[in-house]
Amino acid sequence: MRTRRTAAVASSVLAVGAVATAITVFSLSDPDDSPSPSGTKATPTAEITQQTLVDRESHDGTLAHGDSTTISARVGGTITALPVEGSTISRGKSIYRLDNKPVTLLYGSLPPYRTLETGVKGSDVKQFELNLWALGYRGFTPDSSYSWATAYAVEEWQDDLGLKETGSVEPSQIVYADGTVRVDSLSLQRGAVVAPGTEIEKITGTSPLATVVLDATSGPLAKLGSAVQIKLSDGKIVSGKIKKVTTLVAKAEDGQSSTTKFQVTISFDKDVKSQGVAAVSVAFTAGQRPDVLTVPVAALVALTEGGYGVELVDGTTKRFVAVETGLFADGKVEITGTGLKAGLKVVMPS
Repeated sequence: MRTRRTAAVASSVLAVGAVATAITVFSLSDPDDSPSPSGTKATPTAEITQQTLVDRESHDGTLAHGDSTTISARVGGTITALPVEGSTISRGKSIYRLDNKPVTLLYGSLPPYRTLETGVKGSDVKQFELNLWALGYRGFTPDSSYSWATAYAVEEWQDDLGLKETGSVEPSQIVYADGTVRVDSLSLQRGAVVAPGTEIEKITGTSPLATVVLDATSGPLAKLGSAVQIKLSDGKIVSGKIKKVTTLVAKAEDGQSSTTKFQVTISFDKDVKSQGVAAVSVAFTAGQRPDVLTVPVAALVALTEGGYGVELVDGTTKRFVAVETGLFADGKVEITGTGLKAGLKVVMPS
């Protein structure tokens, strides 16, 4: 079998469902299949490994705190206190003060929409009572029924906040969020007179998030819950998962077709220190082949009769084996061929 050693192999690009590779070959002298004379320099080799081969496609993104949520006044009055931009607010703390009365942050997904008082039932009652219980107030059972016992606990809570002890809760007294929030920006100053619906501040979550905008061709990479790798501005690589995918449609002018893009929000598997707004690079999984045999791309040999092979080394004996190539990723290539198994050694170019 006559062969030529591959001098260079171009990188592969994986589109959705297909691998395209380009390989450049330079002719070298025919290799000698006989054992090397004693005293010559040892032949460089690499092991055939069995592993999951993953091809990744990287896109530029931004590290920040994700989309902001607007907090607006529910009733009119004068803003008498505001938090500091960049500060964090947890459950039970004031998110702002109106007419010198606190508007309190609680945790939950259902916004306040009615007065909670004795006799009222529903999921909003249970959400509020769970918060009241978490703040240390007792004497009632957190359920979907607002009882006299709940009202009594609310009076204690209102007394601690310096509010009139009514035993009922108005929607304007509370704001719900998923958890502890970060004050992203203030929309007005202390002393401002506001009407119902006036924007007061914007909040975000406290954990940094990565955001990437993909065009339509790369959109299939954005699968909810998929794992990604994020390269931070300091060069550190951390893992994360796709948390949200939002479709963005930009209407074109002059009769042109609309443009569709995908905004991908990514959360981190471990805590990442906030770096303000910073550039990141996100590597999405474009293709994956589990439990396949791989060799370094440079180990491929172009066979004179066509196709590719690898040169196996067994002690002082060398022989060529034709291979079929599969996925190219991270400098390695998937191979299949007769008699190949993990642990065998292949010749590497010196």
